[in-house]
Amino acid sequence: MDAVATKAAASRLADMTVAERMAVQFEAAEFLYGEAALLDARRYRDWLGLLADDIHYWMPIRRTVTLSDIDREFTRPGDMAFFDDDRELLEMRVKKLEAGSAWSEDPPSRSRHFVSNVRLEAVEGDEITLDVCFHLYRTRLNTEVDSWIGRRTDVLRRTHEGLRLARRHIFLDQTLILSTNMSTIF
Repeated sequence: MDAVATKAAASRLADMTVAERMAVQFEAAEFLYGEAALLDARRYRDWLGLLADDIHYWMPIRRTVTLSDIDREFTRPGDMAFFDDDRELLEMRVKKLEAGSAWSEDPPSRSRHFVSNVRLEAVEGDEITLDVCFHLYRTRLNTEVDSWIGRRTDVLRRTHEGLRLARRHIFLDQTLILSTNMSTIF
């Protein structure tokens, strides 16, 4: 979204009544909490049902940079990224998890997705843009423990079937990933 579109979307958000904002916020947060529960229960096929056909699921690489280069802290779309997936790639990941052919997930991880600080950034047409904080805790085998903390920009789209996740951009707080794999869905 460019600066003009961002300002217009924020203006529309400011024009909403408190009750309207609260209703949208509640609906969006409930969607995210339900999504987290599906992922923690390893119900990946059901999770795919929450995705828009044109989903963009992206996690850039974070670098440690000086304050003068802070605009280069994260890689940009099209550059290297941990994830830069569309629906087809996400479906392939789920198939691999379901088939048991993902060596990094056999035995499967145990995860807990915490979603907090859900803030409305924009409501534009049928799309709701959210700024979301998350903590993804994962244990695997007897000794592997991973914890990823960060924020996301999620775009939910209203459809005749309900809300669908149209975009998830994931920004980790850490620059060094100590995990042996990143097979967990954020």
